[in-house]
Amino acid sequence: QVQLVESGGGLVQAGGSLRLSCAASGIIFSINTMRWYRQAPGKQRELVAAITSGGNKNYADSVKGRFTISRDNAKNTVHLQMNSLKPEDTAVYSCNAFGPDSVSRGGYWGQGTQVTVSS
Repeated sequence: QVQLVESGGGLVQAGGSLRLSCAASGIIFSINTMRWYRQAPGKQRELVAAITSGGNKNYADSVKGRFTISRDNAKNTVHLQMNSLKPEDTAVYSCNAFGPDSVSRGGYWGQGTQVTVSS
C-alpha cells in the first residue's frame, strides 16, 4: 500500500520560514520524481517544485530563490524548505510521487498540509 504523509505545515508570519516533509512508503522512492504542489482556495493546483531521481530540480517562478526542494533516499523523504514566505504562499501543499508504476494515474498523492502565511 502506497502512502505519502506530509508534515510541517502551519501558521507563520510573512517573512518567516517553514520546512515541509513528505514521507513515502510502498514505492521504490529512489526512482520516483517527487513533486510539491499547492492549491489555494478558488485557484487551480500549481506545481511548486520537483526533484528527479537524479537530483535535478525545478521550481515555479513564483518561488525561485525562496524555496528549496531536497530528497533523502535513505529515509524515503522529500523536503520543501520555504523561506521569505508571503501571504500569497498560503495554500494546501501536497506531495506527489511520479514513477514507472504510477504514470497512468499521474502519480501517488499525499493528503496535503495547510500552510498559512499572515501579513
